[in-house]
Amino acid sequence: MSVDSDDVTAARLRAAALLDTALTPIDWSVLPDGVQRDTFDAPSGPLARVALGPTGGERVVLMPGMTGSKEDFVRVMPLLAASGCRVEAFDMAGQYESRDAGPERLDPPAEHYTMSLFGDDLRAVLESGATPAHLLGYSFAGTVACEVAATRPDLVRSLTLLSTTPAAGQALRAFKVLGPISGMLSPQALGTLFIWVLRHNVHRAPRDRAAFVTARFDKTRADSVRDIFGLMKHTPDVAPAVRAAGIPALVVVGAHDVWPLAAHRAFATRLGGRLVVLDAGHSPCETAPHQLAEAMTDFFAALAP
Repeated sequence: MSVDSDDVTAARLRAAALLDTALTPIDWSVLPDGVQRDTFDAPSGPLARVALGPTGGERVVLMPGMTGSKEDFVRVMPLLAASGCRVEAFDMAGQYESRDAGPERLDPPAEHYTMSLFGDDLRAVLESGATPAHLLGYSFAGTVACEVAATRPDLVRSLTLLSTTPAAGQALRAFKVLGPISGMLSPQALGTLFIWVLRHNVHRAPRDRAAFVTARFDKTRADSVRDIFGLMKHTPDVAPAVRAAGIPALVVVGAHDVWPLAAHRAFATRLGGRLVVLDAGHSPCETAPHQLAEAMTDFFAALAP
């Protein structure tokens, strides 16, 4: 692992890595003890949301990415809550238990999931509680989080980008696997292929995780996945606006992510942010939760007055 910081931070990350090596299988559908559930009425419809930690703690909002859900953070939420944070996570519109939220519920109704839809939902979530909040965007959701942070910096105390798309434009071209063919496939074809890959566990996730991911697809809308792939073919260049807004940024990635490490490093530089690289793949929140929580709490502490 590596970190653009001091030796003390690196030592704490190494200690956290030892804890991550001791992780055992879990039922990913079971939320941590003490979690509070609610349904938030967003512009696109009802979003399933959970919260954990002291109500007076610093607010941390976690936004999962495409085909993800709040359960992606079940290992991380208790760690952040134990540090004194009030942690929230929600399913994006069209994903898992927020499947009933979609463009048809907008006023006026629309046909597709768009960046505006996801951004308006996130702004509404942030406005529903104490602000400015620490915001984490995972994968595609990181792009959404950047746009919201840049346009509403009053809502965002800091920005953590977890495995976020580091390229602009046709961002899929930089995929290590799908990149060479992504330009030739439509969003519909890419979405269908991606769902098939995850359903059949081609990436060889642990059995406990694969079982949950497969079951989650029964509630995830395929049109939302296809539309997001379309959006990723036209990824906005978010870094300049985030940097201009003065939002502190932390980029956390796995050394074996689907995008090259060099692209993430360049992205962090353009954001004016800090980069932490973990010995993980695209999902450090699942496989390296102690390291992710350590990186985030250290980042938050550095921002304290």
